[in-house]
Amino acid sequence: MLDQGTAPPATEPSAPKASMLSALTRRKSVDVLVAEGGKGEGGTLRRSLSMWQLTMISIGATLGTGIFVVLGDSVPKAGPAVTLAFVFAGLTALFSALSYAELAGSIPVAGSSYSYAYATMGELVAWVCGWCLVLEYGVSVAAVAVGWGEYLNELLNGTIGVTIPDVLSSAPGEGGIINLPGLIVVMLAMVFLLGGAKESARANTIMVAVKIAALVLFCAIGFTGFKSGNYADFMPLGVAGVSAAGASLFFSYIGFDAASTAGEEAKNPQRDLPRAIMLSLVIVTALYVLVAAVAVGAWNWKDFEGSEASLTAIMNDVSGQTVWGTLLAAGAVISIASVVLTVLYGQTRVLFAMSRDGLVPKAFGKVSAKTGTPRVNTVIVSLFCGALASVIPLGKLVDATSIGTLFAFALVNIAVIVLRRTRPDMPRTFRVPLGWLFPVLGFVFCAYNMFSLDSVTWVVFGVWMAVGLVFYFVYGMRRSRLATAEK
Repeated sequence: MLDQGTAPPATEPSAPKASMLSALTRRKSVDVLVAEGGKGEGGTLRRSLSMWQLTMISIGATLGTGIFVVLGDSVPKAGPAVTLAFVFAGLTALFSALSYAELAGSIPVAGSSYSYAYATMGELVAWVCGWCLVLEYGVSVAAVAVGWGEYLNELLNGTIGVTIPDVLSSAPGEGGIINLPGLIVVMLAMVFLLGGAKESARANTIMVAVKIAALVLFCAIGFTGFKSGNYADFMPLGVAGVSAAGASLFFSYIGFDAASTAGEEAKNPQRDLPRAIMLSLVIVTALYVLVAAVAVGAWNWKDFEGSEASLTAIMNDVSGQTVWGTLLAAGAVISIASVVLTVLYGQTRVLFAMSRDGLVPKAFGKVSAKTGTPRVNTVIVSLFCGALASVIPLGKLVDATSIGTLFAFALVNIAVIVLRRTRPDMPRTFRVPLGWLFPVLGFVFCAYNMFSLDSVTWVVFGVWMAVGLVFYFVYGMRRSRLATAEK
């Protein structure tokens, strides 16, 4: 008879659980992340980007989206207080940007917040963060591409008197079959990226200069039609309206995240990335608030409803002639294209890092020895984003991007705190001031903005995350390089 004291040990059934937990929480060391910088299948990324070019990438990915595309959707939510919504979204971005700056100077790699999470919170959290970045970058490329078509039509109408018919410039459900301009601008960005990071950065710098000039021109013309009475009912929809607009407008502040994805192609990433991130955020926020203030002063806030090319319309109304609006439309066509270019760049680099870690197929990590770019990765991502841009309406894309961005940024704020506890002596070229205060505020602001989004957006986000978790448990967890190294 078996004595009760000799019963089989209780640890045997729980061993698989312990193994599963260790797999989900395994971390990649900071030293390994940095040492692998630039290395891919068949070649390496080239370190060719200066601090100025990194700043232009950050501005290129940010400046234009919220003003040229999303303003028409945001003003009806907040009224004249949309200026406060930009400030609120910018403040939320600032706290997260400080955390990004610290981590980018310490861990200058292509994976951005995905890699930061891998080093601090483990593989599962890193995968969730990376999957959010795929949503953030991929969908935002499509969203901006949709808005690009609106300004292209304004430019064509103002120059040659024709426009692309709705059937070829609108998504299904909005009177069209395909948004052809949205598909075209993504394909053009793909061509630039295939030529190399340095060449793409040069083209982006020129486009950024054009977009700043276009916005300065708008402010100069728009201010002549400024009516203080348009601010009489400053907050017609209350604080809830400002919060809703701010949550959507956060979509406009993902540029500094794109800069951090260039960590493996920057000449001096530890020094230049933090500077580029902070400088670009200051410039972009100032221009956003200024342009929004002039736009609402020149046009009654109710007139923005349904206008995706509102700045051009304002210019035409104020000046009484179409030449200024046509010039602005030309600047918008160029500047919005730079957003597509730089955000698409960020998407490919995040997937490059995830592929190197074995969490997505190897094709995304292959680097051309000739151009130093992940060519297959770029083509696949471009085709996916182009397909989204051609068939999905703008509003659905914007909110989906915002929630993915906010979730990823929230994790970055946590990562700063974790890394300070686990690696307190690690060299840091930039430190978030006031200890843990700003990272905690960054997390709180991101969470608040997420809960300001509507239920449909949360359902889309939940479905997206469920698909991502299925992919991770079926493919990524077993093929992870950390997993194969343990065998």
